[in-house]
Amino acid sequence: MNIAADIVTDQQNDERQLRIDLAAAFRLAVRFGWHEAVANHFSAAVSPDGKRFLVNPRWRHFSTIKASELLLLDADDTETMNRPDAPDPSAWSIHSAIHRNIPHARVALHLHPPYSTALAGLKDPSIKPIDQNTARFYNRMAIDLSFGGIAAEGSEGERIAATIGNHSTVMMGNHGVTVVAPTVAEAFDNMYYLERAAQTMVLAYSTGQPLSVMSDDIAEQTAAEWDAYKGASFAHFDEMKRILDREDPGYAD
Repeated sequence: MNIAADIVTDQQNDERQLRIDLAAAFRLAVRFGWHEAVANHFSAAVSPDGKRFLVNPRWRHFSTIKASELLLLDADDTETMNRPDAPDPSAWSIHSAIHRNIPHARVALHLHPPYSTALAGLKDPSIKPIDQNTARFYNRMAIDLSFGGIAAEGSEGERIAATIGNHSTVMMGNHGVTVVAPTVAEAFDNMYYLERAAQTMVLAYSTGQPLSVMSDDIAEQTAAEWDAYKGASFAHFDEMKRILDREDPGYAD
């Protein structure tokens, strides 16, 4: 038995599956209308310490991204942006800081989806618990109100990572949103419900009528009840990948 060879093979298989899942997330972001031209970025850690990570190639449309084309970077590599295949500057700034500083952030999705970004442009970008989807984020979302311009500088990435802290979701004022999770499936599901919650908020605000906000006790109870549905995150993502396998299988190449 060659234990070392078996370990290498397992690691290669794990990275291959991670590439496929992350590529699926890009294609699904297009289907849900979350993407923005050739901007925004997703990443996933492949090393135990989280510092080696996959991220999308510079300025590629989400609808074309394939598993084999994802870049493999090292968050501690200071020469990354000097190479001809360097990622987008803001992708490097944000995601290298996240994977360098936040161990629980194995996967990070950064987007400017329409409804979440609309909320991010309000003086109060918080999500109020007015239904069960919005209540999912009650006391469980960081809010960053210190926008410092397009995050192309390392200092901005470090600031964003510090804002995320122990949270899994951050509303980035005047910017967009970022979610982090242990797996692509959980990150995707969290982004899905975040944008749905933001849509509900924007539609409710648009009526001009007062919001019917849950009591703190009911909001906390509802948020906690979401934990019982943790398995649904994986089922949701698996179902969406089945659709991709049937209609857009090139993501896994």
